[in-house]
Amino acid sequence: MDLLEKIGNDIKEAMKAQEKERLSALRCLKSSLLENKTSAKPKAELDVVVAYCKKIKDSIETFPANDPNRDKLHREIEFLKVYMPQELTEDEVKNIISSIIASFPQKPNLGMVMKELSPQIKGRFDGKLANQIVQEMLK
Repeated sequence: MDLLEKIGNDIKEAMKAQEKERLSALRCLKSSLLENKTSAKPKAELDVVVAYCKKIKDSIETFPANDPNRDKLHREIEFLKVYMPQELTEDEVKNIISSIIASFPQKPNLGMVMKELSPQIKGRFDGKLANQIVQEMLK
């Protein structure tokens, strides 16, 4: 079963259970996937899911801390985590960074490490936090 079929089935379940917020989140995600499918340069489905969730996370910051819309977006991300790749822990990322640094014959700079690291953690770990970890490890 591909991702669109799974989301379609989950939409049916959410409709039957009358879970309005979950239904809305799933419909928006499905819409993004369908739009991607018909675009001139379609991306991988997983990349679309990651980009959609990142867009939601970025929009959370626009709301004040006690705003109900902020809580709604947090719940939406929770609904969509099922479709995201397994997240990496900070220790796992540090191990990946260590192996990348060790693979260079001379001491690499931040850009060199991030170029190797980014594809390995895409959608599985926060890039900004990874950048900070790399900077600390290169000191």
